[in-house]
Order: sequence, then C-alpha cells, then structure tokens
Amino acid sequence: MRTIAEINEKISRRQAVAWTVEELKARVKESGVAKAFKQVDVICTGTFEPMESSGAIINLGHTDPPIKIRQCWLDGIPAYAGFGAVDLYLGATAMADYSSSDVLDGNLRQGTERERGGAHVIEDLIAGKPVQLRAIGQMTDCYPRASFENTITKESINQFYLFNPRNLYQNFIVGVNGGDRPLFTYLGPLQPRLANAVYSNPGAISPLLNDPDLQLIGIGTKVFLGGGIGYVAWEGTQHFPLQKRLPNRTPIGPAATVALIADAKQMNPYWVRGCYLHNYGPSLMLGVGVPLPVLQEEVVHHCAIQDKEIVAPVMDFSIPRRVRPTFGLVTYEQLKSGRITIEGKSVRVAPLASIYLSRKVAEELKQWIIAGKFTITEPVATIPQDRSFIAQDRRGSQFTLE
Repeated sequence: MRTIAEINEKISRRQAVAWTVEELKARVKESGVAKAFKQVDVICTGTFEPMESSGAIINLGHTDPPIKIRQCWLDGIPAYAGFGAVDLYLGATAMADYSSSDVLDGNLRQGTERERGGAHVIEDLIAGKPVQLRAIGQMTDCYPRASFENTITKESINQFYLFNPRNLYQNFIVGVNGGDRPLFTYLGPLQPRLANAVYSNPGAISPLLNDPDLQLIGIGTKVFLGGGIGYVAWEGTQHFPLQKRLPNRTPIGPAATVALIADAKQMNPYWVRGCYLHNYGPSLMLGVGVPLPVLQEEVVHHCAIQDKEIVAPVMDFSIPRRVRPTFGLVTYEQLKSGRITIEGKSVRVAPLASIYLSRKVAEELKQWIIAGKFTITEPVATIPQDRSFIAQDRRGSQFTLE
C-alpha cells in the first residue's frame, strides 16, 4: 500500500515515476502487474472529445450606473442571466437566435444555419480575443441602467471559469443509421443504410474506464482541464453507475459521469476548441486528463485493460425513440480497426474523439507530474455508486396527446 501523501512527497522532490496509461498497459504486457506496481507512482489518462454539457461562469463587474442584467448576448450568442446582477452562464451549445423568416415548413432555410455557438465564444475568450457584449437590464432603484454594450476580454472581467455539469462519460454508444435518409446527430452525420458508424469514447485510454468503480476519482480530485488545473466538483448529470458491466467491471454502455470546474483564465485554446456538427449544432472539444495514484496493485490491474476487453453498443438512430434498437456490442479494438460488421455487412467506422490529442493530454499531464508542477489530491467524498437513470415520461398526466 502507498498513500497519496507519499506520492506527493516524491512529486515535490521530482522523483515520482509517472506513466501514461498506454505505457502502463505495455509494461504490464511485458512484465506483469506486480512488477509494474513496484515501478510506477501515477498513471496518466486522457481524452479529447466533444463535451457539450459544458459552459462558462462569467462575472462582468458592475457598470456605472449599475445594471441588473436580464438578457445578454456575447458575440450574438445568448448567455443566461438569471443569477446576480452581472453574473452570466454561457453554455457551450448556445446558438444565436433565429427569426421566423429563417424557418420554412419546420426546417431552417438553406444558408441560415448558425455554425458559431457558445463554445466558440468560450474558446475566443480563453485565447484572449475580444468579444462583443450586449445587455438589457431590469431597471430598479439600485440598478437604474436599462442597457449596456461593451467589448470584453478575459482580462477585463472578474471570474471566468468553466463549470461543466457533465464530462468524461464512462463509455458511450456507437451510432449508425439503418434508415433511408441521412441523419445529423450529436455524433455527426450518419449515412443511410448502415453506410458508416461513429463512436465517441477513446476506449482503453479514457479516464473513467481505468477506474471503473471510481475508487480513486472522487469529489475534489485534481485534473488537467483545458490546459489548466481543475477539480471534480460533483457527480455529473446523467450519472448512471448501475449500468450493466462485464466481469472486468467496465460498463457495456454510458455509465458514470463527473462535473468539472476550473479557472478558464489559466487554460490554453489548444485544449479548448469550439466545434460544429452539421445540422445539429455547436459543441466543445475539451482535453481532460485524470491522474490515477497507484496506491495498490489493484489500480494497475484495472489500468491494464485493453481495447479488446471493452465493448460499446451499436445503436440505430433511424428509430426516433429514447430506447433505440441495438445491433449488439462491439469491442473498441474492432472500432479502432476502422471497420465493424453489422448483420454481415462491413461498415466503415470513425471516432468523434481525437485519439491523437487524447494521448497528448495524458503525456502533458505526465510531464507536469514529473516536473513537480502537479500534485495529487485526496477526494473529500466519494461519487455515489447507486444512482439509477430516471427517464422523463408523462406519468399520471390528465392530458393526452391528440
């Protein structure tokens, strides 16, 4: 047994041994779990993938005369202003408002698609770029101002931090389209008649798959978030640790999630990028690295998991229901080969996550630890492992759909 205090002492002396999780898997394959346990202190995991349940808390500072903001736009993107007078929340998927003339027969007119969203404004602010602010106030005796316009940067505002309600999905799904028309989804375009497949999670290098029962990751765990230092703030939304699991404890579909928080002023736009999914909307590509302290041999055993030992369900998006039919399970080894077989048909497959940048996140975190710049934190509380998944159905409603 080791303690986090002992590992941090080695980090402070720059004597800690940190490996990326891929290096750990290779070492275990060569010499076994027991020998690897004796050699390594920290295992570094990483991912770089779309995490649309993300956003930024911004405090602008007071104007003169003061304003109580009730509506606000940043570069034309609406920010939520239902907090204090000049507190805002800018969601990653927020989009510029549409007018009625933009819509024809229930669909957006060609050329009116909004490809810029909250995620792009967040990226620009992190990069130090100017952003146009327009605000409308509720006039009161203490907040008499009716409106305000200005140009802001991250240096001209008070607090600017990411507070992400749901990041780091522990496993996810593979999307396909068995219908007869293209579909535009949160996994990107899915071509008809099973012409392609898309998966999101990077597999065996993903943080939560290497700590399947969250024995190491808890509330207060320090992480690499967007190129800065962040923390696990709480369980994430849609946290579902009761998902069915394989004997190796990895889930067969979407399971645990965490909420993350970090100072965006410290971040690097290389690791925080706004993206756009055609005919779906904006999202935020985010680099997150989680260190796993090697406190006992079991940690190495879990981190030795290979892509061939982790599975994900193949879901048909052509059925517009919450519970969609599945074409069964495939391993991440099959997914990363570029082809999977569905009902006897070979289907090309691609990741939505960047495997290359996921590896770079883990390597960056490793270098921080080796250089003594990043220590490990002891969780202040565990993340619940008994959360069920509640769907929103019309239970006992007196109304019926016509």
